[in-house]
Amino acid sequence: MLSVLSYGRLVARAVLGGLSQTDGRDYSLVTASYGFGKDFRKGILKKGMCYGDDACFIARHKAADVLGVADGVGGWRDYGVDPSQFSATLMRTCERLVKEGRFVPSQPVGILTSGYYELLQNKVPLLGSSTACIVVLDRRSHQLHTCNLGDSGFLVVRGGEVVHRSDEQQHYFNTPFQLSIAPPGVEGVVLSDSPDAADSASFDVQLGDIILTATDGLFDNMPDYMILRELKKLKTTNYDSVLQTAESIAKQAHDLAYDPNYMSPFAQFACDNGLNVRGGKPDDITVLLSIVAEYTD
Repeated sequence: MLSVLSYGRLVARAVLGGLSQTDGRDYSLVTASYGFGKDFRKGILKKGMCYGDDACFIARHKAADVLGVADGVGGWRDYGVDPSQFSATLMRTCERLVKEGRFVPSQPVGILTSGYYELLQNKVPLLGSSTACIVVLDRRSHQLHTCNLGDSGFLVVRGGEVVHRSDEQQHYFNTPFQLSIAPPGVEGVVLSDSPDAADSASFDVQLGDIILTATDGLFDNMPDYMILRELKKLKTTNYDSVLQTAESIAKQAHDLAYDPNYMSPFAQFACDNGLNVRGGKPDDITVLLSIVAEYTD
């Protein structure tokens, strides 16, 4: 038998659920970016929205807000290839597709697929590899649609707790799923995944939800509890406040990345795989921090 208190809670949840389902307001994302290239000591953007070999974009269309992050695979540098070119071009292409309205909000993997195949069709091959994560907020349905390939990803935070997140995709330790374009004749040698292999999901968001989208440079250096501690400082939907919090998170991750005595999430994962590793993981760091707000034109 339900107690009066338990019954009251159930009724309250039902009422709140009904209100959220009939909320006729459009939602939007207030988003700020901050990051560091591994070889930089400040949050400096290279050409476009790039921090080191990471790249990102923030785009709006009449039906949706769209975010993306990509992490160029640094190993290509050993073969004379700039890893940032692949990730940056992929994100710029995805951004253009969004601005042109050539996407369906409920299918972010379509953005990633179209962007990748445009790169494949370039007359001059653009060699390289990259992870990628695309996040789409459908303004009218209040649904967050996502696709994630590799070890970049996102968190949705509500009431100080993680209520939804991406799944990391690894072939084996420190080898994430990735989109690739290889030189002719060695396509079968270079690790390459299909965009369709991306993990896709949908989630109903609420006003005030916080969405953090980032490359592995963040998640490899900051565990959830540290990220949540920083997010508690975000009290308003004001852009400056969002930017300040994004900067705080990126700076803390950057400092931890160069701490040789810190047992980072990456070091812990390495130990779990039989490696004797300690310290942070120096890497490019890209943070896109968003808060769900009522849409204003």
